[in-house]
Amino acid sequence: MKRKNKLIGLILASVMSVSLIGCSNGGSASTASNKSDYPKKQIELIVPFAAGGGTDAVARAFADVAKKHLPEPMGVVNKTGGGGAIGMADGVNAKPDGYKATLVTVEYAILPNLGLASFKTDDLKPVAQLNADPSAVTVRADSKWKTLEEFLDYAKANPEKVRVGNAGSGSIWHLAAAALGEKTGVKFSHIPYDGAAPAVTALLGGHVEAVTVSPAEVSAQVKAGKLRMLGVMADEPLESYKDVPTLKEKNIDLSIGTWRGIAVPKDTPQEVVDTLKEATSKAVEEQAFKDVLAKMNLGLKYQDDSAFAALIKDDSSRFKELIEKLNLKQ
Repeated sequence: MKRKNKLIGLILASVMSVSLIGCSNGGSASTASNKSDYPKKQIELIVPFAAGGGTDAVARAFADVAKKHLPEPMGVVNKTGGGGAIGMADGVNAKPDGYKATLVTVEYAILPNLGLASFKTDDLKPVAQLNADPSAVTVRADSKWKTLEEFLDYAKANPEKVRVGNAGSGSIWHLAAAALGEKTGVKFSHIPYDGAAPAVTALLGGHVEAVTVSPAEVSAQVKAGKLRMLGVMADEPLESYKDVPTLKEKNIDLSIGTWRGIAVPKDTPQEVVDTLKEATSKAVEEQAFKDVLAKMNLGLKYQDDSAFAALIKDDSSRFKELIEKLNLKQ
């Protein structure tokens, strides 16, 4: 009887051991399955500016090549307003499951410092930087100004008469024009739009005298002879516009521009971020992506999540100082 009970005990112990191992393996398999299951449906990529501008172009070019490296595609959705604040706030408040990502721009580091955003610069988790572009001073081709000096001399002699269109109050292109005014002693009249594309349309229609958007956002019109680029706010001349001087060449110590990248809500699981990060690193190497950016004169600038996070932190500090200096905080 004792021998029988002992045998039953050994059998029960073995069964329990196998069950525990099965549960353990099953748990791992379930975790692995959950990880590999992402994404199971289309990912929404929020663009916080209007269609047709540089931000929209980067987003659509990226989404087009990213589908090769993700099981499900990305759908681009434009959510405009507030100089990018509305779209980025929507991204911040999204469910942290990886199905709503945001194409953040440099305004993400600017708007909180202006008091124009409900979010902070640590409310999103960076995935990767995709792009960087300087600001360019651009006027109509039939304007009286052939050079940057002529434009600034007129603007200085006629305070607030020169209207400069931007991508919204607090946008980088607003800040670029404000910084130019501060550096040169010029007072512009700043006119906000829901993105660079509407600002450029306003310039073409004669509703403003200039824009300070990126070269990419005026390249087609410059090539067509409708607009004239007077100067770029970059450290070095641009490869595509070697005849356009930098502001530094004109003894104006100003270099300012935008960047764009992918980010998700801060509580998004790291395995989801890693999946997006891996897909992004492969997507930016696609020749199709490089070709679209080159054709539109958009600068390709890739950095991974940690380097992108460092850039956001550094720029936030830089723009905070500039905003206080220009007395722009709302």
